[in-house]
Amino acid sequence: MAKPNGPRVCIIGAGIAGLTSAKYLKDEGIDFTVLECSYYVGGMWRYAGIDYDEFDSILHTAMFADLRLNLPHPAMELRGYPLPKHMHFFSSAQLYYYYIQRYAEHFNLMEHIQLLQNVTSVRREGNAWKVIHDNVLMNTVHEDEYDFIIIGTGHFSNANVPKFPNEELFKGDFLHTKNYRIPNDYENHRVLIVGAGTSAWDIIIDMLKYAKTVVHSHHSKQNIKTKFPDQYIRKPDIKEFKENGVVFVDDTYEEIDDVIYCTGFSYTYPYLDPSCGLTVNKDHVLPLYKRLVNINEPSMVVLGLVRRACHVVALDAQVHYTTALLKGDFKLPSKEEMMNVWQKEVDNINCNGRPMSDLHLLGDKEVIITQFALL
Repeated sequence: MAKPNGPRVCIIGAGIAGLTSAKYLKDEGIDFTVLECSYYVGGMWRYAGIDYDEFDSILHTAMFADLRLNLPHPAMELRGYPLPKHMHFFSSAQLYYYYIQRYAEHFNLMEHIQLLQNVTSVRREGNAWKVIHDNVLMNTVHEDEYDFIIIGTGHFSNANVPKFPNEELFKGDFLHTKNYRIPNDYENHRVLIVGAGTSAWDIIIDMLKYAKTVVHSHHSKQNIKTKFPDQYIRKPDIKEFKENGVVFVDDTYEEIDDVIYCTGFSYTYPYLDPSCGLTVNKDHVLPLYKRLVNINEPSMVVLGLVRRACHVVALDAQVHYTTALLKGDFKLPSKEEMMNVWQKEVDNINCNGRPMSDLHLLGDKEVIITQFALL
């Protein structure tokens, strides 16, 4: 049972970040409530052939039908609940989603989760957080007060869609990874894939079974040694669109029927009031201590912003840290000290001509955070 005078915590989102937080806080007897906007837990991992659920709530998912995990079991396992031994080492994303559901059921987390609660405002008033959320089913508005906020909605829901000259002339269809579901729709089509991240390669492999040609536009310097079939055509960045195709920066031209942007996602937290003290940009959030703690209001943490990381492991480490903070196992440095640490990171990025998005880059530091998570 939670201590009567303990902090009351609001967890926003019931994806992996929110569920992991719920499990940790429940184990420690900390009072908490999870607010989830949809009718389902699991967040982005739930595959659906549509963009909205039966209650007209948006499904924050980017899963497609044939997606498989590209990381092995140790990097995808939720602490305290082993992946089934019979499960394929690189299983389908849909099977992994069922595993997430069972995790929530196994630890009786559902009793702490309020479904169909769309958070519309989080603001700081005095020493408390005021959270306004709409009950989607009942069409009612509620305001609750909390001592601590855990933002677990991630950053894979707001599509980052680039703009190119003369797009309006193109007669084909545009799509973003977020809304891609099945490759069958592109049978015998000439498809342009833009981007060279993980999702781009996943969709290309999927698409090669059906598309007439797969034109791949990107500027990545990765040395890809995979031997692709003749229908795969590598191209540089886009210069402009034509009615039935695309001109690239090398002035070559390809006829195209469909365009799929695999260009990532933008950070967005529309419910955060200015009183929260965070500045949310397209590709970075600031100021955060240890890529996690809101320096201006340290009773708020933002989970899962790290890039180039094994996200499940990184999330576990972040939740471990947050739970220890809530328990009082340690105290944060002063605001001035945290800001100094953060400013040094910013100065280092600026001095080396790197983008501010690198504030969330884990990269080589992943070894350190992984070791912490496994303690």
